[in-house]
Amino acid sequence: MLYYLFDYINKIYAPPGFDIFRFLTFRSALAAITGLFMAFYLGPKIIRSLKKYQIGEAKKVDAPQTHWSKAGTPTMGGLIIILSAVVPVLLWGDLTSIYIILILGGTVWLFLVGFLDDYLKVVKKLPKGLIGKYKLLGQFIIGLVVGSVIYFSPEFSGFNTLTTVPFLKNVNLDLSIFYIPVVIFIITSTSNAVNLTDGLDGLAIGVIAIVMIALAILSYVSGNVIFADYLNIIYLPGSGELTVFVAALVGASLGFLWYNAYPAEVFMGDTGSLALGGAFGILAVLIKKELFIPILGGIFFMETISVIIQKIYFKYTKKKYGQGKRVFKMAPIHHHFELLGWAEPKIVVRFYIIAIILAIVTLVSFKIR
Repeated sequence: MLYYLFDYINKIYAPPGFDIFRFLTFRSALAAITGLFMAFYLGPKIIRSLKKYQIGEAKKVDAPQTHWSKAGTPTMGGLIIILSAVVPVLLWGDLTSIYIILILGGTVWLFLVGFLDDYLKVVKKLPKGLIGKYKLLGQFIIGLVVGSVIYFSPEFSGFNTLTTVPFLKNVNLDLSIFYIPVVIFIITSTSNAVNLTDGLDGLAIGVIAIVMIALAILSYVSGNVIFADYLNIIYLPGSGELTVFVAALVGASLGFLWYNAYPAEVFMGDTGSLALGGAFGILAVLIKKELFIPILGGIFFMETISVIIQKIYFKYTKKKYGQGKRVFKMAPIHHHFELLGWAEPKIVVRFYIIAIILAIVTLVSFKIR
């Protein structure tokens, strides 16, 4: 909104210095700052409201006993993140951009799915919250919408089904008729992966912030014809506008981390994790970096794989030997390390370090191909 106001003033009156509001980097910086301070401002207010209405985390019997003391901690803190990310985009973003429309719409949609899930669990006291098949339906719908728009829209003509192949120069994979199913799978997977990772104070939100910083850089260079040509990646006209959204989300995430760091004053709940995971997947799809998800989102990938391995091995051994055995002490894998005696903050910081290394590897891979 402010983007349009300043653009109008610049066109009519041309005051000195107003051209700066047209620059993507400047608007992205403003979005990040706005998101950060909105989270700082909204955090205490929303936390107080959640406490007032006793919207707190239930006791988790499937987590280590050290987590039982966290019961009652305010949850649904994803409200802080999403409000603090969406408002800056509305202020500083180009709302006519198909990229902004898709990422905003997708993030808000999954936020609503997560909000409903948390509402049913915490307020209506339904232990399982939103039935799994309905949650998957919500993820399926937004995946179908995003995939269909990219597949059929003339805005993406010429590269709609292409994706960049990691570590190979000038090699793009054409997903062809499989594109829409792949997009649905990606968005559903990343949404659930972040949800699984959100089990330690500050873990999911910190890793998301790191991942989003890398995605901000990739969004910017993908939308810049000079950088795209230099790095031999698919040039995506207009995709640079995503940098505003990602910057806002980074600012909002860091602001939320202030309250979510150990010992957490608030949890994001499914309200935040489903939306953030979905945003990760949608962004990767929009900038044609789908195959980089297991690398850039390696922490989320590792957490998800640990759960899958645990379940498959347990069922296999139970069927074969009559008693189920486990590969890990507990899954997701961050709980395994807890039961090995690692302190919660140490696990989180070490996962941050891994996430930073993976983000650097992802970015460097575009240069060393």
